[in-house]
Amino acid sequence: MRKNHGWAAFWQKKQYIIAGTLVILAAVGMTVLYSRGQEQERKQLEQEIAAEMDTENQNVAMEEETEADQVASILKPQTQSTETAEVEKESEEADSEQEEVAPTGNTSQALHFAAEDGILWPMEGNVILDYSMDSTVYFATLDQYKYNPAVIIAGDVNSKVYAVAKGKIQSIETNEVTGCTVTEDLGDGYLAVYGQLKEPEFAVGDYVEAGHVIGYVTEPTKYYSVEGSNLYFELRKDGVPVDPIEFFE
Repeated sequence: MRKNHGWAAFWQKKQYIIAGTLVILAAVGMTVLYSRGQEQERKQLEQEIAAEMDTENQNVAMEEETEADQVASILKPQTQSTETAEVEKESEEADSEQEEVAPTGNTSQALHFAAEDGILWPMEGNVILDYSMDSTVYFATLDQYKYNPAVIIAGDVNSKVYAVAKGKIQSIETNEVTGCTVTEDLGDGYLAVYGQLKEPEFAVGDYVEAGHVIGYVTEPTKYYSVEGSNLYFELRKDGVPVDPIEFFE
């Protein structure tokens, strides 16, 4: 009787052990299956995310390309229009320059003076002191005889003084003998010198045409006080005074 009871207890204990082992194996199996399921789900999710990102990148690239094409299509006509306008403007300016020749100002011009063409009188009036470099002439203010490299033309204050020929203003200076003095380069070594002036109409470097107003007669300097207001006009060739009377038309 005791033997049967011991055998039954042994089998009952063994059943518990087997049952527990089965439970543990079942739990382990479920855990493994669960882990594998999660791994598969994770991989599937990553693949889906990667596919969505590829699709999104393709969409963005297509949108950027479309926008770039639109911008290019908008800007290209404007650029061409601007370039065309600039070309037309340059062409108009060139035509305008050809049609209009500025008589004065800083426009570059070739200077040429031919003695046989002569020069204009710089002012209306009587010559009160002739050019004289071969003999001396009497200067009343100085009360002495001296050589005279210019012609002295009487004129009222504010009388207009004209350019004797086409040329370029070389200098505007003031000295105590001839006051404000303008020197005009006529070209080919010829210079025209206008003294006893005020209010010059041009600046150094300006080009002038024959007959344009150079300036106006001013009060005489102390060297010409007795002679009265006048224009001092000198013509030079290669730095040497020549007789203007021989060139006046």
